[in-house]
Amino acid sequence: MSTIAERQYRYYDLIMAAYVCVLLCANLIGPSKAATVQLPLVGSVTFVAGVLFFPISYFFGDVLTEVYGYARDRRCVWAGFAALAFAALMAAVIVALPPAAEWRDKQVHVAAIFGSTWRIVAASIVAFWCGSLVNSYVLAKLKILTRGRWLWTRTIGSTVCGEAVDSGLFYSLAFYGVWTGHFLLKVMATQYVLKTLWEVLSTPLTYRLVAFLKRVEREDYYDTGTNFTPFSLRA
Repeated sequence: MSTIAERQYRYYDLIMAAYVCVLLCANLIGPSKAATVQLPLVGSVTFVAGVLFFPISYFFGDVLTEVYGYARDRRCVWAGFAALAFAALMAAVIVALPPAAEWRDKQVHVAAIFGSTWRIVAASIVAFWCGSLVNSYVLAKLKILTRGRWLWTRTIGSTVCGEAVDSGLFYSLAFYGVWTGHFLLKVMATQYVLKTLWEVLSTPLTYRLVAFLKRVEREDYYDTGTNFTPFSLRA
Protein backbone atom coordinates (compact mmCIF):
# COMPACT_ATOMS: atom_id res chain seq x y z
CA MET A 1 0.00 0.00 0.00
CA SER A 2 1.48 3.32 -1.03
CA THR A 3 1.62 6.48 1.05
CA ILE A 4 -1.06 8.76 -0.31
CA ALA A 5 0.91 11.98 0.31
CA GLU A 6 3.81 10.74 -1.86
CA ARG A 7 1.76 9.83 -4.89
CA GLN A 8 0.78 11.75 -7.99
CA TYR A 9 -2.36 10.63 -9.80
CA ARG A 10 -3.53 11.05 -13.38
CA TYR A 11 -7.26 11.46 -12.80
CA TYR A 12 -7.68 12.69 -9.22
CA ASP A 13 -7.77 16.39 -10.16
CA LEU A 14 -10.26 15.75 -12.96
CA ILE A 15 -12.59 13.88 -10.62
CA MET A 16 -12.33 16.68 -8.06
CA ALA A 17 -13.26 19.23 -10.74
CA ALA A 18 -16.26 17.13 -11.84
CA TYR A 19 -17.29 16.71 -8.20
CA VAL A 20 -17.32 20.46 -7.52
CA CYS A 21 -19.08 21.15 -10.83
CA VAL A 22 -21.90 18.75 -9.94
CA LEU A 23 -22.30 20.34 -6.51
CA LEU A 24 -22.55 23.85 -7.92
CA CYS A 25 -25.05 22.85 -10.60
CA ALA A 26 -27.18 20.83 -8.17
CA ASN A 27 -27.30 23.66 -5.63
CA LEU A 28 -27.64 26.64 -8.00
CA ILE A 29 -29.76 25.23 -10.83
CA GLY A 30 -31.57 22.30 -9.19
CA PRO A 31 -33.50 24.17 -6.46
CA SER A 32 -34.99 26.61 -8.99
CA LYS A 33 -37.70 24.15 -10.01
CA ALA A 34 -40.00 21.65 -8.32
CA ALA A 35 -41.26 18.85 -10.54
CA THR A 36 -44.10 16.31 -10.31
CA VAL A 37 -44.00 13.02 -12.18
CA GLN A 38 -46.45 10.13 -12.34
CA LEU A 39 -44.94 6.76 -11.45
CA PRO A 40 -46.57 3.35 -11.97
CA LEU A 41 -48.01 1.89 -8.74
CA VAL A 42 -46.80 4.92 -6.78
CA GLY A 43 -48.74 7.80 -8.30
CA SER A 44 -47.56 11.39 -8.36
CA VAL A 45 -44.21 12.20 -6.78
CA THR A 46 -43.10 15.79 -6.23
CA PHE A 47 -39.44 16.62 -5.78
CA VAL A 48 -36.94 19.43 -6.18
CA ALA A 49 -35.15 19.00 -9.53
CA GLY A 50 -31.73 19.07 -7.92
CA VAL A 51 -32.36 15.61 -6.45
CA LEU A 52 -31.67 14.20 -9.92
CA PHE A 53 -28.11 15.49 -9.86
CA PHE A 54 -26.96 15.96 -6.27
CA PRO A 55 -26.54 12.17 -5.69
CA ILE A 56 -23.82 12.23 -8.37
CA SER A 57 -21.63 13.90 -5.75
CA TYR A 58 -22.02 10.79 -3.58
CA PHE A 59 -21.10 8.66 -6.57
CA PHE A 60 -17.86 10.62 -6.93
CA GLY A 61 -17.33 10.52 -3.17
CA ASP A 62 -17.58 6.73 -3.18
CA VAL A 63 -15.12 6.44 -6.06
CA LEU A 64 -12.66 8.87 -4.46
CA THR A 65 -12.67 7.10 -1.10
CA GLU A 66 -12.55 3.61 -2.57
CA VAL A 67 -9.58 4.35 -4.84
CA TYR A 68 -7.67 7.23 -3.23
CA GLY A 69 -8.72 7.04 0.43
CA TYR A 70 -10.66 9.10 2.94
CA ALA A 71 -8.13 11.95 3.19
CA ARG A 72 -8.18 12.63 -0.55
CA ASP A 73 -11.97 12.64 -0.58
CA ARG A 74 -11.99 14.93 2.47
CA ARG A 75 -10.02 17.50 0.45
CA CYS A 76 -12.68 17.33 -2.28
CA VAL A 77 -15.43 17.84 0.30
CA TRP A 78 -13.68 20.95 1.60
CA ALA A 79 -13.21 22.19 -1.98
CA GLY A 80 -16.93 21.71 -2.56
CA PHE A 81 -17.76 23.45 0.71
CA ALA A 82 -15.66 26.49 -0.28
CA ALA A 83 -17.16 26.56 -3.78
CA LEU A 84 -20.73 26.45 -2.44
CA ALA A 85 -20.01 29.19 0.11
CA PHE A 86 -18.48 31.44 -2.55
CA ALA A 87 -21.32 30.77 -4.99
CA ALA A 88 -23.86 31.66 -2.29
CA LEU A 89 -22.04 34.91 -1.53
CA MET A 90 -21.79 35.74 -5.23
CA ALA A 91 -25.50 35.06 -5.78
CA ALA A 92 -26.42 37.30 -2.85
CA VAL A 93 -24.30 40.15 -4.18
CA ILE A 94 -25.74 39.83 -7.69
CA VAL A 95 -29.32 39.88 -6.40
CA ALA A 96 -28.60 42.88 -4.14
CA LEU A 97 -26.97 44.99 -6.86
CA PRO A 98 -29.34 47.69 -8.22
CA PRO A 99 -30.45 46.67 -11.72
CA ALA A 100 -29.90 48.83 -14.79
CA ALA A 101 -32.98 50.51 -16.21
CA GLU A 102 -33.46 47.92 -18.94
CA TRP A 103 -33.10 45.11 -16.38
CA ARG A 104 -35.63 46.30 -13.80
CA ASP A 105 -38.45 44.12 -15.12
CA LYS A 106 -36.14 41.08 -14.95
CA GLN A 107 -34.99 41.66 -11.37
CA VAL A 108 -37.85 39.66 -9.89
CA HIS A 109 -36.86 36.63 -11.98
CA VAL A 110 -33.19 36.93 -11.01
CA ALA A 111 -34.18 37.10 -7.34
CA ALA A 112 -36.51 34.10 -7.73
CA ILE A 113 -33.72 31.92 -9.15
CA PHE A 114 -30.70 33.08 -7.15
CA GLY A 115 -32.26 34.73 -4.11
CA SER A 116 -32.44 31.85 -1.63
CA THR A 117 -32.68 32.82 2.01
CA TRP A 118 -29.54 32.53 4.11
CA ARG A 119 -31.25 29.86 6.24
CA ILE A 120 -31.68 27.59 3.21
CA VAL A 121 -28.19 28.33 1.90
CA ALA A 122 -26.58 27.61 5.28
CA ALA A 123 -28.63 24.43 5.70
CA SER A 124 -27.59 23.21 2.26
CA ILE A 125 -23.87 23.79 2.86
CA VAL A 126 -23.83 22.31 6.36
CA ALA A 127 -25.87 19.26 5.31
CA PHE A 128 -23.60 18.62 2.32
CA TRP A 129 -20.43 18.85 4.43
CA CYS A 130 -21.68 16.56 7.18
CA GLY A 131 -23.36 14.03 4.89
CA SER A 132 -20.41 13.74 2.51
CA LEU A 133 -17.90 13.18 5.30
CA VAL A 134 -20.14 10.56 6.92
CA ASN A 135 -20.46 8.84 3.54
CA SER A 136 -16.68 8.75 3.09
CA TYR A 137 -16.00 7.63 6.67
CA VAL A 138 -18.47 4.74 6.52
CA LEU A 139 -17.15 3.55 3.16
CA ALA A 140 -13.53 3.65 4.35
CA LYS A 141 -14.35 1.68 7.51
CA LEU A 142 -16.47 -0.85 5.60
CA LYS A 143 -13.63 -1.40 3.13
CA ILE A 144 -11.36 -2.46 6.00
CA LEU A 145 -14.10 -4.55 7.58
CA THR A 146 -14.87 -6.40 4.31
CA ARG A 147 -11.18 -6.60 3.32
CA GLY A 148 -11.95 -4.93 0.02
CA ARG A 149 -14.66 -7.39 -1.02
CA TRP A 150 -18.28 -6.69 -1.92
CA LEU A 151 -17.89 -3.14 -3.19
CA TRP A 152 -21.67 -2.74 -3.51
CA THR A 153 -22.15 -3.18 0.25
CA ARG A 154 -19.98 -0.15 1.01
CA THR A 155 -21.15 2.13 -1.79
CA ILE A 156 -24.80 1.56 -0.93
CA GLY A 157 -24.25 1.28 2.83
CA SER A 158 -22.26 4.51 2.99
CA THR A 159 -24.86 6.33 0.89
CA VAL A 160 -27.67 5.12 3.16
CA CYS A 161 -25.83 6.70 6.10
CA GLY A 162 -24.58 9.84 4.35
CA GLU A 163 -27.86 10.70 2.67
CA ALA A 164 -29.73 10.17 5.95
CA VAL A 165 -27.51 12.79 7.58
CA ASP A 166 -27.74 15.13 4.59
CA SER A 167 -31.51 14.96 4.18
CA GLY A 168 -32.20 15.04 7.90
CA LEU A 169 -30.01 18.09 8.49
CA PHE A 170 -31.04 20.06 5.40
CA TYR A 171 -34.80 19.84 5.78
CA SER A 172 -34.70 20.24 9.55
CA LEU A 173 -32.43 23.31 9.44
CA ALA A 174 -34.08 24.88 6.39
CA PHE A 175 -37.79 24.27 6.96
CA TYR A 176 -38.47 23.35 10.59
CA GLY A 177 -41.14 25.71 11.84
CA VAL A 178 -41.97 26.78 8.28
CA TRP A 179 -43.57 23.54 7.07
CA THR A 180 -45.87 21.32 9.11
CA GLY A 181 -44.19 18.35 10.75
CA HIS A 182 -46.07 15.85 8.59
CA PHE A 183 -45.18 17.59 5.32
CA LEU A 184 -41.56 18.02 6.42
CA LEU A 185 -41.17 14.31 7.13
CA LYS A 186 -42.91 13.39 3.87
CA VAL A 187 -40.60 15.53 1.73
CA MET A 188 -37.53 14.42 3.69
CA ALA A 189 -38.38 10.75 3.23
CA THR A 190 -39.12 11.16 -0.48
CA GLN A 191 -35.82 12.93 -1.16
CA TYR A 192 -33.92 10.37 0.89
CA VAL A 193 -35.41 7.41 -0.96
CA LEU A 194 -34.82 8.98 -4.38
CA LYS A 195 -31.18 9.83 -3.59
CA THR A 196 -30.45 6.37 -2.22
CA LEU A 197 -32.17 4.68 -5.15
CA TRP A 198 -29.94 6.68 -7.51
CA GLU A 199 -26.88 5.13 -5.84
CA VAL A 200 -28.29 1.63 -6.19
CA LEU A 201 -28.97 2.14 -9.90
CA SER A 202 -25.49 3.56 -10.49
CA THR A 203 -23.72 0.56 -8.93
CA PRO A 204 -22.68 -1.04 -12.28
CA LEU A 205 -21.11 2.27 -13.38
CA THR A 206 -19.35 2.56 -10.01
CA TYR A 207 -17.82 -0.88 -10.49
CA ARG A 208 -16.52 -0.01 -13.94
CA LEU A 209 -15.04 3.35 -12.97
CA VAL A 210 -13.45 2.01 -9.78
CA ALA A 211 -11.87 -0.90 -11.65
CA PHE A 212 -10.53 1.45 -14.33
CA LEU A 213 -9.04 3.91 -11.84
CA LYS A 214 -7.46 1.22 -9.69
CA ARG A 215 -5.81 -0.22 -12.77
CA VAL A 216 -4.45 3.00 -14.31
CA GLU A 217 -3.60 4.71 -10.99
CA ARG A 218 -2.14 1.52 -9.49
CA GLU A 219 -3.86 2.40 -6.25
CA ASP A 220 -6.35 0.67 -3.97
CA TYR A 221 -6.10 2.60 -0.72
CA TYR A 222 -6.99 1.19 2.69
CA ASP A 223 -7.44 3.71 5.50
CA THR A 224 -5.82 1.59 8.21
CA GLY A 225 -3.72 4.44 9.63
CA THR A 226 -5.84 7.42 8.63
CA ASN A 227 -6.66 10.31 10.94
CA PHE A 228 -10.40 10.68 10.33
CA THR A 229 -10.76 14.17 11.72
CA PRO A 230 -12.93 16.22 9.34
CA PHE A 231 -11.00 19.41 10.15
CA SER A 232 -7.95 18.83 7.98
CA LEU A 233 -6.84 19.26 4.38
CA ARG A 234 -3.87 16.94 4.74
CA ALA A 235 -3.80 14.05 2.30
